[in-house]
Amino acid sequence: MSSILIRTAVVVLLLAVLGFGTGLAFGAIWGWSFFSLGLVGLLLHHVRHLNLLRRWASRSLTEAVPEGSGAWEEVFTLLYRRQRAETARSRQLAHSLARSRQAGRALPYGVAILDDEYRIVWCNDSCEAHFGIGAEADVGHPITNLVRQPEFVKYVAAGEFAKPLQLKTTRDGLVLSVQFVPYVDSQLLLLSRDITQATRLETMRRDFVANVSHELRTPLTVLVGFLETVRELKLDPERSRDYLNLMAEQSRRMQRIIDDLLTLSTLESTPEPPHDEQVDVGSLLSRIHGEAQALSAGRQRITLDAEPGFDLLGTESEIASAFGNLASNAVRYTPPGGEVRLIWCGSQKGAEFTVEDTGVGIEAEHIPRLTERFYRVDRGRSRETGGTGLGLAIVKHALARHQATLEIESTPGTGSRFTAKFPARRVVPARVRTETL
Repeated sequence: MSSILIRTAVVVLLLAVLGFGTGLAFGAIWGWSFFSLGLVGLLLHHVRHLNLLRRWASRSLTEAVPEGSGAWEEVFTLLYRRQRAETARSRQLAHSLARSRQAGRALPYGVAILDDEYRIVWCNDSCEAHFGIGAEADVGHPITNLVRQPEFVKYVAAGEFAKPLQLKTTRDGLVLSVQFVPYVDSQLLLLSRDITQATRLETMRRDFVANVSHELRTPLTVLVGFLETVRELKLDPERSRDYLNLMAEQSRRMQRIIDDLLTLSTLESTPEPPHDEQVDVGSLLSRIHGEAQALSAGRQRITLDAEPGFDLLGTESEIASAFGNLASNAVRYTPPGGEVRLIWCGSQKGAEFTVEDTGVGIEAEHIPRLTERFYRVDRGRSRETGGTGLGLAIVKHALARHQATLEIESTPGTGSRFTAKFPARRVVPARVRTETL
């Protein structure tokens, strides 16, 4: 039995005892009157507290619990404790919900909650960016009214969401992977993921494999043809020697391609170059100048204009590879009688290595793609000059690893200018040398 019933029974019993005593002392009518008045008072006490409870229950449950007396004090105390516990739980749930929404908004993937008619209930920041919608302004609008691309509308209408849809947006050219998944209460989650970079890399991978296959297939075909000719035909020694020389040339070409591929792989996989290893730029440029003259064999005029006073910090082999490729490209694409200039200048603000030539020049539309692997403006001329199509890709990677940039200027029929720019943190005063350039 509850405490309030026990207390009420005790009070009624006490009133009965007191009423009986009053009846013995003053007469039965006074005893019954006292007992009746006591019951009325007890009833009014309970009615008052029931009214307080009703008024509190009809309002917001966050309002303060009224104070009670007598047996009702325990009831209101229990209600107060329950209210505090529920308030704490509500705050905790609200905090967890807020954190969940914050986490949802911070996700790098687009997330939108849609009702059973594909109307937007909520979406995060990434979803806004992917589809150009507003988290507040577009709530309640069907997603197909906001994303009107035919393939998306068809995907939604079909209702087959087992496989994601690859969608290229019209606003900024993003490539998205879009999928719907079931959610609570017949709702759906619209998930979107930016796969632009992954798609670009996959395209580059396919192109790279195709280009490598093509570049190696040509010399291999030549080698196989010559080998079959030498094996099946009886050739005089001079003709055999010519064929062997041609096979050796194709073998060297394949070797150069493989060496350049290995160089690129090394550049992409090794840690960042050190910041405390000083490269003697003067000696390096003298070597690059000599190699360019050897490659030219006197067909072009090769000059070196190097200001002394500053060296670089980094890996010498990588910097030598970048400088060497720029110089050799200039020699290969400059006709006999032309000029190639190697220029070095440095200061506390940075340093530049420039290769200028009076070669054939490059059309403007080709310049942005020159550093792509196997990209050639003129494939036939590149093979004639002995290029692999990887030189400028190596230059780009080697410079990027030293936080340097490559700038290209070119005018068809006049010549080109390639400039490698190094930041100040990669430039240091040159060591004192006993020999000068």
